Amino acid sequence: MTKIISLSEEAYQTLKKLKRSGESFSDVIIRIVKGMESKPLTDFAGKWKGNDIDRVFKNILSERKITKTRELQI
Repeated sequence: MTKIISLSEEAYQTLKKLKRSGESFSDVIIRIVKGMESKPLTDFAGKWKGNDIDRVFKNILSERKITKTRELQI
């Protein structure tokens, strides 16, 4: 079944640039969206490929300290 959708000129040009030879616009959209499907976090466990984990962890902790929390009254 075919559906008609409207795209801005910018969206059309962006899809056109991503379109491969012999590929329809539907194919482009499906290819892109499939790459965005959510994955469980366990798929990424053990994948860190840097030697800067200590620096990154330190930055995360410092950001947590300066983040203000709000208390919700129910």
